[in-house]
Amino acid sequence: MSRIAERLQGLEKTLPLTPEPELAGRLTRMVGLTLECVGCPMVVGDRCLIRAHNRPDVEAEVVGFEDERVYLMPLTEISGLRPGALVVPLASASRVPVGMGLLGRVLNGAGEPLDGKGPLDTSQTVTFSSPIINPLNRAPVRQPIDVGIAAINALNTVGQGQRLGLFAGSGVGKSVLLGMMTRFTDADITIVGLIGERGREVKEFIEDILGTEGLARSVVIASPADDSPLMRLRAAMLTTRIAEYFRDQGKKVLLLMDSLTRYAQAQREIALAVGEPPATKGYPPSVFARIPQLVERAGNGPPGGGSITAFYTVLTEGDDQQDPIADAARAILDGHFVLSRRLAEEGHYPAIDVEASISRVMPHVVSPEHLKQALRFKQLYARFQQARDLISVGAYQPGSDPETDQAIEKMPAMRKFLQQGLLESAPLTQAIKGLEDLLGEDAAP
Repeated sequence: MSRIAERLQGLEKTLPLTPEPELAGRLTRMVGLTLECVGCPMVVGDRCLIRAHNRPDVEAEVVGFEDERVYLMPLTEISGLRPGALVVPLASASRVPVGMGLLGRVLNGAGEPLDGKGPLDTSQTVTFSSPIINPLNRAPVRQPIDVGIAAINALNTVGQGQRLGLFAGSGVGKSVLLGMMTRFTDADITIVGLIGERGREVKEFIEDILGTEGLARSVVIASPADDSPLMRLRAAMLTTRIAEYFRDQGKKVLLLMDSLTRYAQAQREIALAVGEPPATKGYPPSVFARIPQLVERAGNGPPGGGSITAFYTVLTEGDDQQDPIADAARAILDGHFVLSRRLAEEGHYPAIDVEASISRVMPHVVSPEHLKQALRFKQLYARFQQARDLISVGAYQPGSDPETDQAIEKMPAMRKFLQQGLLESAPLTQAIKGLEDLLGEDAAP
């Protein structure tokens, strides 16, 4: 037997007896960002490649179907497509690169580097979706986490594994506050998701707000507003999946997502494109189902494991706190911080409205003495705000009300306590000590 025949006989054993044909479909319709395909057996969530004419292949994902037609949503630029283009399913499921090599890197929604620092130094991957944790197997929220902001640490203390909303209109300091928390937190790792924001803000957030020190122990996932809606959705899910990986490694993770509203708007674009009827203020029902599916993935793992403490920014258009997305988020989250435009216009930063903000787990993570002092601070602050108009026009007579007199006396110190510079850190212990010094013996009974 010749050497060639021997080699062919050896290779024959490694080949399947009956080669499986490659199944492919054809592109039949494209309206806006919705693509229709026939002849390709795929299920919702599957990925595929569409062969473009003289252009790179377009990656898409199945988002719906009707009869034999499959609806696709592209992840990348769709120029170059034409009727009858070949649609080839991708056999492999979506995988997410994970590992300590992600720290200091900036990724897009597909998990590819955007920072020009070369390939990711990771050899491990995990599936894009993660198993749901039984709520009875999660560790309860019992330990505080330091976010470095006095108004939060002292008055609305955050617990490890808590999920909170940052409610604000445009231009009141959401991104700056997120950057401060990233630099000053005592969490092991910070995962930042910039979803649907302006492309200019991505670079400014990384270089000016996050800084070199903050980026060194962070992973940033950025999907600006000009990305496809599906890419924005995947970026939010990727942000959460990477945070889940580090939590499963026993790490204390701080997850910051800006913003949950853009995530909901991306889902609205997809749902409307495939024919789902609009409901509340133009948002289809699937939007309100998606929000808890994303948010509930954060939180504590099993006892003795890691945690994900999550902050989600929520845009309140026209400072309307009853916006449907804001209302849905407030109902599912474990607390919220409201940023006040009035305070921002007065030069009060961070512009946290302590009256409208609440941490639902604070009683479980602080001492009774701390809780009493925080309550007393809020009482005095609220009393001053109630009499603010009378005081400003000189109509209030000192001595009319002892509580108001005390609020007026302490208000300058209270304002100073709540204000904080961009580069100033207020650790948890320092914030508690400052609250004690401000109130002295005057604490709520």
